Amino acid sequence: MKKLLLPLFVLALTLSAWASNPMESNRPKTYNILGRVIDDNTHEALMGAWVQLVEKNMRISTNTDGAYVIGGLESGKYTLRVTMMGYETKERQLILEDEAIVMADFSLKLTDRSIEEVVVSANRNEVKRCMAPVVVSVLNNKTFENVNAPDLAKSLSYQTGLRVENNCQNCAFPQVRINGLEGPYSQILINSRPVVSALSGVYGLEQIPVNMIERVEVVRGGGSALFGANAVGGTINIITKEPTRNSFSVNTQVSNMNGQSWEETMGANVSYVSKNHNYGIALYEAYRNRSPYDADGDGYSEVGKLDMNTFGLRTFYRPSKRNVFNLEYHTTNEFRRGGNKFDMEPFNTDITEQTKHVINSGGVSYDHFLPGDRHKLSAYVSLQHILRNSYYGAQQDPDAYGKTTDLTYVLGTTYSGRFNKVLFSPATLTAGLEYQANSMHDVMQGYGRDMQQDVKIGGAFVQNEWEMRYFTLLAGFRLDKHNLIKNVIFSPRINLLYRPSESLQTRLTWSTGFRAPQAYDEDLHITAVGGEGVLIQLAEGLKPERSNSFSGSVDWATNIGHWSANFLVEAFYTDLRNVFVLENIGVDATGNTLQERRNGSGARVYGVNLDAKVAHGKDVSLQAGFTYQRSRYKAYEAWSENPNVAPTRNMPRTPDCYGYFTLTTAPFRRFEASLSGVYTGRMYVPHFAPAAGDVPADYPYSYISEDEMVHTPDFFDFNIKLNYTFDIDDDIKLQLNAGVQNIFNAFQKDIDQGGYRDSGYFYGPTSPRTYFIGLKISH
Repeated sequence: MKKLLLPLFVLALTLSAWASNPMESNRPKTYNILGRVIDDNTHEALMGAWVQLVEKNMRISTNTDGAYVIGGLESGKYTLRVTMMGYETKERQLILEDEAIVMADFSLKLTDRSIEEVVVSANRNEVKRCMAPVVVSVLNNKTFENVNAPDLAKSLSYQTGLRVENNCQNCAFPQVRINGLEGPYSQILINSRPVVSALSGVYGLEQIPVNMIERVEVVRGGGSALFGANAVGGTINIITKEPTRNSFSVNTQVSNMNGQSWEETMGANVSYVSKNHNYGIALYEAYRNRSPYDADGDGYSEVGKLDMNTFGLRTFYRPSKRNVFNLEYHTTNEFRRGGNKFDMEPFNTDITEQTKHVINSGGVSYDHFLPGDRHKLSAYVSLQHILRNSYYGAQQDPDAYGKTTDLTYVLGTTYSGRFNKVLFSPATLTAGLEYQANSMHDVMQGYGRDMQQDVKIGGAFVQNEWEMRYFTLLAGFRLDKHNLIKNVIFSPRINLLYRPSESLQTRLTWSTGFRAPQAYDEDLHITAVGGEGVLIQLAEGLKPERSNSFSGSVDWATNIGHWSANFLVEAFYTDLRNVFVLENIGVDATGNTLQERRNGSGARVYGVNLDAKVAHGKDVSLQAGFTYQRSRYKAYEAWSENPNVAPTRNMPRTPDCYGYFTLTTAPFRRFEASLSGVYTGRMYVPHFAPAAGDVPADYPYSYISEDEMVHTPDFFDFNIKLNYTFDIDDDIKLQLNAGVQNIFNAFQKDIDQGGYRDSGYFYGPTSPRTYFIGLKISH
């Protein structure tokens, strides 16, 4: 019956077009493109393949029969591009002229080459990854599912050069490092907009559930020339789910940490697109509840309590063929708590770090395509508002409550145009204006802190991308005027791509970045050491931090019999000037330790990223990445106020070696098994001692007598996941899954115990051995 649906639909469209004006011989006023996408080998329908109308920046996905329909088009020449993960990309030129209905079927060959993916983070325009002038790595839903990641934090370690760490025993404060540079060196974007503020960066990686994400694009190296401040280590661009076809899915999972602590997650997605594709909406919801986990039995948590609910949507409306409006919104309510005595009020406990976040974020954009579809004008506005109520206290402190409000907004306009010749070759010109503002008010009366920070940045950028037969040259710059910096910041970039064949690309890049002298995410988090808080303040005359990043890479894809392979080798070097360093400078009037952020002598980060992927169709897929690097200050930097403690040239919490792997196999049609793992090499981590006299003589736990820089052991976090899929009917599938994460329980062994611990002395895998079971229903 299903095989008859497409011919019947074609017949209905034909009769409809004829009946509307049966006596007229004029050309049709509107046109329709329809067809099917199938596997070239098995001839099975490919559900979920993307069919893009390039000139209209419109794309839809195929249904369960592999079919698609694009209607309401005017006459003209169009390009159809069909993409699907694990398959080659195909394009076809169509001329809509005489026939009201044009058939366009596609047969895709398996390839599993990541170079076929379409990305936007390289130059703010959609481009195939193999044509991008910089290396863009992509995380997609398949990776999220294979590694069983509930949120962004649990997935980013499965990209070469990225490592996620937990910086606090109490509240599980995560941050991501790109090429060894700590979290504030990375710019996190949502749909290419820099609306993730310093406050949302504290716990933000865990506050983004994976079911709101379509894909994550990662660009390593300085990106301030395109995205402005803080893009020193790189950019992480989160592309949210967009409506492409009518679908729904619900999922739930229950997990247990080492036989002690339970966690439940639930998620739902619904998508609707109108028949003429003039409007559509995608909705998502995620719920997560986690009880605290105590690794060493001292009554204090190593993984905190978490209760979070997220709801969001993304929608579009096309009033005409040249105009598109997009709207995105999501809200998160989160409660988290770490420490001890969870059944008591925070001020009755020995240690509690507790926050309650209410986050509202969204944006509107408008795209206008000029006649000929070679030029596009865009305007956008995005904003995020956060209300945080917090308690960061120890030893039954009644005054450790705080309240923080934060408002970030970005507005701008962008022009993109394709020209037949600019100086010596065809080129794409991109230019834009952007204004960013952030207003934050952080009050913690018990610590004597009342921080009011207003950041305002006006920026303008321009870049030109020359496209030649074998070469692509991109050159551009950005000017930013930051209200906390006297002079205008000039951030240039140059990228060269040499592409002698479809399967080989070599790249050379030079890019720049900067960080302004302002409060960052860790400044808004208070770590407890020895029962007292640790506060971070900015030094007088703090200068902006600047960077120069250089990289060279070779990206090669090949087929070996029925196997496809993709290999990447990338060398990188980043030079940091006026690098920000933290130094203990004493205590305040209430006995809290003070750390000062000041300018150091500078630092160098350099190394090699290796990435490989080998696949045999859908049967077996192996991907692995490894980073070998050095992160060193140019001169010895003091990190402790104790004169007996030696300064260091090693950038703390940065291993010289780290990597990952994922292996997926589907030996049977309905069964799939996934193995994955993350390796973390040895690194230097500061371990602070309680102040003399803080710990009672009869206290049951002992502590180090003076600060020390610990050389940690290495870790390997190994995981397995199995799933089996049942067909409920032709359109609905039920998947059952189960597995174990961190099978060998690779977890820190020398954690401080008790109420006077250094809660910042926490490293290695973020979770202990965890068992899970779940199900997913999808259409």
